[in-house]
Amino acid sequence: MSERIMSRALALMFVAFLGAMTNIHLLLSVVPLYATSIGASGIGAGLATGVLMLSTVAAEFATPRLVARFGDRVVLAAGLILLGVPTALLTVSSTVATVFAASVVRGLGFGIIVVLGPALVASLVGPKRRGEALGLYGIVVGVPAVVALPLGIWLAGQVGYRAVFVAAAVLALAGLAVVPALPRSNPEPSVGIIAGLRTGGLVRPAIVFLSITMTAGAIITFLPLAAHGISPAALLCLSAGATLTRWWVGRHGDRHGAARLFVPGVAVSAAGVLALLLLGSPVAVLAGMAVFGLGFGAAQAASLTVMFERVPPAGFGTASALWNLAYDAGLGLGATAFGVLAAKTGYPAAFACGAALIAAAIPLAIRDGAKTPVPVK
Repeated sequence: MSERIMSRALALMFVAFLGAMTNIHLLLSVVPLYATSIGASGIGAGLATGVLMLSTVAAEFATPRLVARFGDRVVLAAGLILLGVPTALLTVSSTVATVFAASVVRGLGFGIIVVLGPALVASLVGPKRRGEALGLYGIVVGVPAVVALPLGIWLAGQVGYRAVFVAAAVLALAGLAVVPALPRSNPEPSVGIIAGLRTGGLVRPAIVFLSITMTAGAIITFLPLAAHGISPAALLCLSAGATLTRWWVGRHGDRHGAARLFVPGVAVSAAGVLALLLLGSPVAVLAGMAVFGLGFGAAQAASLTVMFERVPPAGFGTASALWNLAYDAGLGLGATAFGVLAAKTGYPAAFACGAALIAAAIPLAIRDGAKTPVPVK
């Protein structure tokens, strides 16, 4: 375990991605609020986020091929520009159409960033310390989700929307300064998304992880409605637990194998959600969300590391894309399906269904760990 984990290139990459992810989370709630302040309806405010995520998913599909054709540095620079420039344009045009257009373009940049980040980490760090490095990356991109999301709302109220847009644009575009210092990659034939979808060693962990992200999407969306006053603290427990656990699981997985931590992470996630059956008990809700966060973080780190172990370097982008698709699609699908279910059953029963969905994925996770997948070619 003497192999170095932190290099100059990795540190610079972390700086660029910290700025990019802060851009995203700083504006995630601010942009819909801004849209309503300039005349958009509630539906329009929701569409601002919806088109952002739709273009994010589209970019996730395309990023592996773009990297294969143009190389990591060019694609990273493009992602930062697509995030930063439309954000800056929001300061000079105050129409709803501009907000929607900026959200579409920023989503493309976001999709590039989230796929490229884990793939770059995997390529910059050797396999003996890769899990720990991915865990550190999880902290780098997780801190903005904990800090910048509420900070954006507060800053908009204190200094105004335009100041927040300027700060977010600078944070994204500042990352361009470190791109030339990153190692130059030689574009090579990439493992395509279709090939990845035909590979059980990638699809199985992605499906299991999807079951957790669907439930996470339901919790993030509806816990504020179901648990009112304690939801901010509960969601903080979830986010903090997931961020810290990603690092620990990555480090532990490098020494003992990431695959063996996948099933416990899934089981712990299901157990945490079950606590939401006791929505009337603040202690149960807070404890349950802390437990769910621990399991969610463990499943994130274990599934991502395992998927990288099962592809050659040319497949890092595809493994990252499939993992991120399971993450983003799961959040959206979970929120949508849960809304329909909760209207019929009430929140406790709907949350119980979320726990059951995760538990149903445990046999697949066990089956996946028992197999020795053939790396995708």
